[in-house]
Amino acid sequence: MKIRALFSPLTNMDTSVIFVGQVANLSYMKCGRADSKAADIPERRREGETMSKTVIEYHPTIKDLPAAERPRERLQKYGAGSLSTAELLAIILRTGVGGENVLNLAARLLAKFGGLLGLARAGFGELCGEKGIGVAKAAQLKASLELGRRLLIASPEERPQVKSPTDAANLMMIEMSVLEQEHMRLILLDSKNYVLDTPTMYIGSLNTSVIRVGELFREAIKQNCAAIIVVHNHPSGDPTPSPEDVAVTELITRAGHLLDIEVLDHLIIGQQRYVSLKERGLGFK
Repeated sequence: MKIRALFSPLTNMDTSVIFVGQVANLSYMKCGRADSKAADIPERRREGETMSKTVIEYHPTIKDLPAAERPRERLQKYGAGSLSTAELLAIILRTGVGGENVLNLAARLLAKFGGLLGLARAGFGELCGEKGIGVAKAAQLKASLELGRRLLIASPEERPQVKSPTDAANLMMIEMSVLEQEHMRLILLDSKNYVLDTPTMYIGSLNTSVIRVGELFREAIKQNCAAIIVVHNHPSGDPTPSPEDVAVTELITRAGHLLDIEVLDHLIIGQQRYVSLKERGLGFK
């Protein structure tokens, strides 16, 4: 009967397979070697079954990094100038967030906002809305960026001297390129072109109808300056002069001639760029 079962119709196929499998297993045990077909049977029985796996993700912290790769240790050993912007930012932020160490958090913020200028432009609430940035970290960021800005103008005993449009632009670029509104400022200069002050004169869209020349030159007269440079920004980032910019420049230069205060230039600050209207011959005669 058992032999006939091997040749029975398909209705007995299950019994046949089990019997053949038992014979194969017996042969495997006697030979002391693995039969590949027999070994495959348990795998075929598991086909279609759902295998549940628990994936454990590993997120290294700064402490997990080698000491030579940690931002603080690198700053201590090599100096702040050797660190990347992300590493410097990580030191200010101090800690990361669950699943993201502080170095990755710093890199993400720089990518999201387009670098330090973008972070400086971002509002306090906008920063707080980022994952891993609460009120404390947003305050730390804003405070550190403001300190950097103030450092540029913090040494009156070492007043910068303006010898070219580039000197003037470098003096104002970092601060004015991040402003969200148009600002007009003056660089007040003594007879040797040393900077006396950089007061803000107007905020908002600038045109000839809102600029009062008397107010514009009041501070220059008060500080007895010999010359001024007019500087304003374009929040769009494009420093290309508009026809209104040229008209304003003509108005200011004419007033300077009358008051015997030389208007050396009018600079327009954009995103990492500037335009000198004096160099382009716009508004100056």
